[in-house]
Amino acid sequence: MTGAREAMLDRPGLERLFEALKAEGRTLVGPTVRDGAIIYDVLAGVASLPQGWRDEQAPGSYRLHRQAGDPRLFDHTVGAHSWKRFLHPPRESLFRVTRTPEGTLRFDSLTAEPRRLALIGARACELAALAIQDRVLGTGTQADHAYQARRAGLFIVAVQCGRAGGTCFCADMGTGPRAETGFDLALTEILDSDGNVGWYVESGSDQGAKLLSHLQMLPAQSADREAAAAVWASTRAQMASRMDPAGLHELLDEKLEDPHWETLESRCLACGNCTAVCPTCYCTRTVDQADLEDAVAERSREWESCFNPEFSHLPGGSVRGSIASRYRQWLTHKLASWHDQFDSSGCVGCGRCISWCPVGIDITAEIAALRATPAPYPDAASESDHGHP
Repeated sequence: MTGAREAMLDRPGLERLFEALKAEGRTLVGPTVRDGAIIYDVLAGVASLPQGWRDEQAPGSYRLHRQAGDPRLFDHTVGAHSWKRFLHPPRESLFRVTRTPEGTLRFDSLTAEPRRLALIGARACELAALAIQDRVLGTGTQADHAYQARRAGLFIVAVQCGRAGGTCFCADMGTGPRAETGFDLALTEILDSDGNVGWYVESGSDQGAKLLSHLQMLPAQSADREAAAAVWASTRAQMASRMDPAGLHELLDEKLEDPHWETLESRCLACGNCTAVCPTCYCTRTVDQADLEDAVAERSREWESCFNPEFSHLPGGSVRGSIASRYRQWLTHKLASWHDQFDSSGCVGCGRCISWCPVGIDITAEIAALRATPAPYPDAASESDHGHP
């Protein structure tokens, strides 16, 4: 790697970094406050960041409050939005078909030229989710070319978590809390004893190091590195273990007929919140809209959820008619059969599905409940379907 590998930023230095990214023709996207939550949206600059805001999360609960006089910009954890909405958008127009006056059909692509984005504030679990999406959507014979185009021009400024969230379990999943790969630059927010905030910055790529070298940055001292390391260690120490991933595939294969799944029938609303906020869920449906008067039709692609009964609908009815079976499908795919498809878990431990479940269902508690009961049949795994979406 060539160029600067580390530096210290003050607030004017962070402003210069943002301006340098915009000068490269990039749109800055990062955390900001809207409607009582931290969301990801276009940033005008440092002033758009959620200074002094902190979130509190628990199963089915998200609360945001401001700490007066706090200069920190990243003292929050992840909200409902994930970065997939910029790379794998919720709705995407694909093409339009028009009948010409001559009676022929004209096909026009509606795929827009991707913006060059700079993601500001990506956390370790989210970088792990991006790596998973790269495998799912960005590689292989059926790769999504629109995803590839958006991903190719990305610049990522990660932020190391300064505290653990109320529902996250990235340490259990081996995806955090410190990001070590997958970024161009990584910031660690440091608050000194006088209440001043600064950022220890590391480069993780040649383009990150090159950009760092071209800016007027303060050199990092050993005390800065030690302060950053103390932040990483403190965050890791705050994270109590919530879900041991060892043996999950075997556990879920054995428990396909476990009566515990039926308890979900009275609790889960099948609303699809968990799949919408999950940073790795990727399923879509194709929607066609036709205007018969103008002889125009348009095809688009939208996010879909395996909690929707129509998701598995075949001639004769839905394959998974009950909420319990749909929850089982989602959980076993995410934590077990995802390994068979993509050589990794589909869960990065961000905790979003726990916080944003309206009835507070906690997947770590569901796994604990399944671990606590014996398998009902020795060969249960061979008697039931747990296919992929």
